[in-house]
Amino acid sequence: MSSEDARHLPATHFGSYPIESFYREGGMSLLYLGTHPDSGEAVILKTLKERSRQDPDVLERFDNEAKILKLADHPNIVGLFDYGTWEGDNPFIALEFVQGQSLHTVITHRPLSLRRAVEVILEIAYALCHLHTLGVIHRDLKPENLMLTHNGAVKLIDMGIAQMLSDALDPQADEQPPYQLIGTPIYMSPEQRYHPESVSYPSDIYSLGIIAYELVLGKLSHGQIHIALMPKGLQKILARALQPRIEDRYQDVVDLITDLSAYLNSETLDHERKGGDQLSELSEHLQQAQALLIPSHAPQWRHIEIGVTNRRGLGICGLYYDFIELPEKCYGVVMVEPTARGVEGVIYTAVCRGMIRTLCRLTTEPASLIAFLNDLILRDAANQVFSLSYLVLNPSKNSYQYIACGPAHLWHLAHDASLPEKISSENPALGVKPFTEFTEITGDWHIDDTLLLHTEKLYQSSIPENALHSYDEESFAELLAATRELTPQNQTETLVRKVAPATALPLERHSLSVISIARRE
Repeated sequence: MSSEDARHLPATHFGSYPIESFYREGGMSLLYLGTHPDSGEAVILKTLKERSRQDPDVLERFDNEAKILKLADHPNIVGLFDYGTWEGDNPFIALEFVQGQSLHTVITHRPLSLRRAVEVILEIAYALCHLHTLGVIHRDLKPENLMLTHNGAVKLIDMGIAQMLSDALDPQADEQPPYQLIGTPIYMSPEQRYHPESVSYPSDIYSLGIIAYELVLGKLSHGQIHIALMPKGLQKILARALQPRIEDRYQDVVDLITDLSAYLNSETLDHERKGGDQLSELSEHLQQAQALLIPSHAPQWRHIEIGVTNRRGLGICGLYYDFIELPEKCYGVVMVEPTARGVEGVIYTAVCRGMIRTLCRLTTEPASLIAFLNDLILRDAANQVFSLSYLVLNPSKNSYQYIACGPAHLWHLAHDASLPEKISSENPALGVKPFTEFTEITGDWHIDDTLLLHTEKLYQSSIPENALHSYDEESFAELLAATRELTPQNQTETLVRKVAPATALPLERHSLSVISIARRE
């Protein structure tokens, strides 16, 4: 099956799991985005390509992957929901949907500080230790099979050629043809490359040693390892992990964990940081500061149900949204995007956040608040420009007030309307023009109506030819209408993953955020 063919969904469901869209193509498998039938959360549905389904060895490995994932319940290993067949005997696996970036992307585009790199290596080692305790050899440990999630956790996501050690040592088991490579050569131990039937736990440790080298170096090795480039405190540890002779290597990953933990908690690590390492640490601290500007959990307000989904790219940006309780049983929702990107955007937006929170105590009228805010921004020496959405909710009066400055996006999905209405007010961005008279919109907001705020990059003005995942304003409105029966949280998650799949967004500088606000009794 070609990549073009893979875009056409092979069925509407895999078992009881509805298929939403094509996700990605692997060497022997196809991955689709789906929905868990009970929880409504996103899942990855993995099945084999048509030609692979004709190969008994591939079918056996696929079955083996499901059995190992069911056995390997660990926070650093992707979770398994289900394993079954669709349309006869075609196998599928339903997996946890992990959002984040692969370690391959992190290594090539966002080098980690030494301390953070060692922490990540240890998390991988914990996952490996768990597998080895269960008697499982991974056999294909590499950066592409490891994800760094949005909350900083490490997830091992592919067990396609993992093997029980008992099977590997069973003289009666079917053997692969001599010297057939199963895995990725750059990350293979010498014994796996030349004698694949002799792999064991130290083979995985060798692969982890290559990954550790690349994480600390901040570059892909392409098979060229120079231990002298490593911090001295790590040289002995990595040299032992990468010994060509299996008997000279770490025999148990617990010993590797012990040595790495000792190094992580030693004064040696702080002394061995390079100049560039401080920049990486600064970037990591700024990412943490950025997370404070975009709360991951919505508040619980009376008569209101809120869902929030945010997908962060690799770059640092100053996106800010907030939920503010106002006098007279009203509530405010604000979303701000600065024109400045990177570090400047985070700093300037943090200042803007302080201004907004202070002004919300002084007035609940959107136009007055925005006029004051615009004046403060114009007076500020930073001379910055912001786009802003400010939504004031009044459940007791079944109404809302909305004001938009610059590119801002609000949709009103009424309970008795077939399609949502886009709400906009023509106001300049903040920080552009003094003495502006800002106009606001007042609308009805009845029980079971939904208001949806989102960032600028969620859809495009027009759909490029042959685009697979693109939406323009009209098709986004149809998609929004199709999600009306979902809870606000499931609605935001569905919208983000449909219009901006993780495969299309690994290097996106802009964060994508969606806030759904439903009126309840």
